[in-house]
Amino acid sequence: MLQYPSIDPIIFSIGPISLRWYGMMYLLGFVAAYLIGRKRARQAWSPMQPEQVEDLVFTCALGAVLGGRVGYVFFYGFDRFLTDPLWLFRVWEGGMAFHGGLLGVFLALIIYARKLGRPLGEVCDFVAPLAPIGLGLGRMANFINAELYGRATDVSWAMVFPSDSLAIPRHPSQLYQCFLEGLVLFILVYGFTRVRRPAWAASGVFLLGYGVARYGVEFFREPDASLFLDWMTRGQFLSLPMIIGGAAMIALSYYRFNQKGRRFTDYGLASAGVKVNVKATGAQKAAVKLKVKKTKSKKKLGKQGLSSSNSNKKR
Repeated sequence: MLQYPSIDPIIFSIGPISLRWYGMMYLLGFVAAYLIGRKRARQAWSPMQPEQVEDLVFTCALGAVLGGRVGYVFFYGFDRFLTDPLWLFRVWEGGMAFHGGLLGVFLALIIYARKLGRPLGEVCDFVAPLAPIGLGLGRMANFINAELYGRATDVSWAMVFPSDSLAIPRHPSQLYQCFLEGLVLFILVYGFTRVRRPAWAASGVFLLGYGVARYGVEFFREPDASLFLDWMTRGQFLSLPMIIGGAAMIALSYYRFNQKGRRFTDYGLASAGVKVNVKATGAQKAAVKLKVKKTKSKKKLGKQGLSSSNSNKKR
C-alpha cells in the first residue's frame, strides 16, 4: 500500500482570499487550451484565426464552469436542489460535473460559431484537442483534494484517503482518470487532428475516447448511491450516449466526406475558388496559399483600375 501524499488544498492565502489547487488547475487548463489553440489556428485549414482563440477559450470557459455546476446539481444532487434551490449558486461548496460542462461548452460553441459565421462542426473539431489537458489537470485536483476516490482494493498501490470515513485502502481512481482522460485522450485527439479531417470527425473521436475511458474507470471509482440496473453507475450511464454518439459521428462524417468526393474547401480560400485535397503535402499547401495571394492581388488591382477609369470619366 502506498502512503497518500497529503497536500494542502490551499496553495496560499492573503487575508480572506485563498488560492486553491482546484482553481489553479482550472486556470492552467484554460492557459493550455489557449496555447494549443494558437498553434492549431496556424494550420492552413483552421476555421479560426490566432487572434480569435482568446475569445473562444473565454467563451468555452464560461460554458464549462456554468454547465459543470448546473450539471452537477441536476445530475447528482437534484433532491438537495429541490429542498434548497440556492445551493445551485453556492459554488464555493464544490460540485462540478463533466457531462454538464460538456453541454455548457457545446451551447457556448453554438453561439460562438453563429457569431463568426463558421460551421459548428468545424469549430467543435477545433476545440476537441484543447480540452483533454484541462480534464487531466482537473482530475489531479480531485486527487489533491482527496475526493472522488476509488473503490476498496488490496492492490499494492492502494491508498487511504484522509477524507474517507471508513479509512480503508482504495484505488487512486483520480490518477487513472488523469492519465486516460488527460494524457491518453490528448495524444489520441491531437494526433488525429494533425491532418485535415472531415467535419465532426475530431469531435466524434473526443466523445468516443472520453466515453470509453470514463466508462472503464467507473469500475474502479467509488460509485454513487444510486445505480442503474443494479450495477451501472451514473457516470457510466451518462457516458453511454457519448460512446454511441461519438462512433456515429465518425461514421457519418466519413460517409458524407466520401459522398462529396473527399475534398475540402479551406476557410479564406473559398472566395478564390481554391480547393485543397485532404492529403495535400506541405509544398502543395504553400502553392495554394501563393495562388490565393495572387488571386487577391489581381482582384485588388482590378478594383483600383476600375476606380481609376470611373474617375477619368467623371473628369
